[in-house]
Amino acid sequence: MKMLLLSVLMVTLLSATTLPVKPPKVAPKTITVTKSALQNKIKGGWAGQLIGCTFGGPTEFRFTGTMINDYQPIPWYNGYIKHTMLNTPGLYDDIYMDLTFVDVFERKGINAPVSEHANAYANAGYMLWHANQAGRYNLLNGMKAPESGHWLNNPHADDIDFQIEADFSGLMAPGMPNTAVQIGDPIGHIMNYGDGWYGGAYVGAMYSLAFLPTGQTGVSKDVNYIVREALKTIPAHSTFYQCIADVIKWHEQFPNDWKRNWFEIQRKWSSEVGCPDGVFRAFNIDAKLNSAYIVLGLLYGGGDFTKTMEISTRAGQDSDCNPSSAGGILGTLLGYDKIPPYWKQGLKEAEDIDFKYTTMSLNDVYAMGMKHALQVVELNGGSVAGEQVTIAVQTPKAVRLEQAFTGHYPVLIKNIQKDLENEYSIDFEGVGFVLRGEAKTKDRSLSNAASANNDINFAFNAELYIDEKKVETVKLPVNFTQRRHELFWKYQLSKGKHTIRIKLLNPDTDHVVHMTDLLVYSDKPIKSI
Repeated sequence: MKMLLLSVLMVTLLSATTLPVKPPKVAPKTITVTKSALQNKIKGGWAGQLIGCTFGGPTEFRFTGTMINDYQPIPWYNGYIKHTMLNTPGLYDDIYMDLTFVDVFERKGINAPVSEHANAYANAGYMLWHANQAGRYNLLNGMKAPESGHWLNNPHADDIDFQIEADFSGLMAPGMPNTAVQIGDPIGHIMNYGDGWYGGAYVGAMYSLAFLPTGQTGVSKDVNYIVREALKTIPAHSTFYQCIADVIKWHEQFPNDWKRNWFEIQRKWSSEVGCPDGVFRAFNIDAKLNSAYIVLGLLYGGGDFTKTMEISTRAGQDSDCNPSSAGGILGTLLGYDKIPPYWKQGLKEAEDIDFKYTTMSLNDVYAMGMKHALQVVELNGGSVAGEQVTIAVQTPKAVRLEQAFTGHYPVLIKNIQKDLENEYSIDFEGVGFVLRGEAKTKDRSLSNAASANNDINFAFNAELYIDEKKVETVKLPVNFTQRRHELFWKYQLSKGKHTIRIKLLNPDTDHVVHMTDLLVYSDKPIKSI
């Protein structure tokens, strides 16, 4: 009798404390697809990127800290893609940056060392900003990856850069998200670290999972699956994971109101910590925030290409790169043939145009993408037999935990706006700082690009002293493509008062080092109201 009562009690307790759990969608160990089906998805991924980047281009960083209202028109018409590629080729930085690495794989092989990628990226002709430029400067001045992307050496480590360049990794690894992350890992650490790397890892994993066959429940469910499953590659303790998990949770709470979700993202995740250009400003190029907008477009778009484009763009901030990633992921899921004709109007006439800074067109990339994907399939347990491609599907696994700017909280910006003539000193109290500014020609009538061409061989040499101890001697090139993105920075200082002294070793009558402001970090955040 006692045993019966105990059994009844246990059943009652279990029924009261547990909820029915839906069995997880288990990926097959292998899938077999035709080469034509695989090529269709690869084409869809690259074409989707181009479409999203073109569509969002006119809005990029013009809406910071606010969404783009419904009444704001965003143009799209037949011939728009070709016109943009010919007349605004610099817009496609998130594609020609991708192609830098694709080209290395093509020339040096699938197992090309990261040094080949770093060298190609550092010496490319295009202009860069944020984590990309900080990483480039580090490489050009003797630092190697992954140190070039580490947050102690790169104030932009958490920025979006690798996230917008990681598409290649997922398109090379169909159905193999762990391999996609592995391919991107060393390349992503050329310019990023922590959440900045996770952004690219997550995007690459979503692309990879978009190759899996769609289920009987329809495209919408498959988009949800891709978003959730890819997140398993990111450590749960990271702020990146927590941000995206929140977006998924809020989608469940407000399934028909993407703007409510946007407000929740803004409320909790819009405070910039790392990027000196975004701290205490509405501008935000942080990877996790912009990745949240990618996910916003995918979840609320529900497999509809138009809704996905509109939402990921109208979320604002980096509103060309975000629809580019969302469009590429959805384009991979749908396949090229099923991207709506409205969005492909004029695409054919643009597919043979080489992207700026490359000798590659979309048609070239379609072919290279297929070639590289087949190689990666065979290197990771799959096989290619005639027209049949068998893929060894992978279950996503979380990568290592790394977090940037831990124990650092921005508390103050001191306005400076002075030219450095010989020496300059300034005091602050905290555990870290970033001194912003630039080395440039004194002829302010010249653009940055013209200035770079006219002063290509000139660089200042300057010393940084902290509390009268010399910390480093650095070059400050005037050339825009070789510049140091920030003048000086230092983290992990002892808490307390510090004095910074900058000494210019080679003042020049034709050039100047202009200091704009000093960003100060403390070990504790400012108390909220």
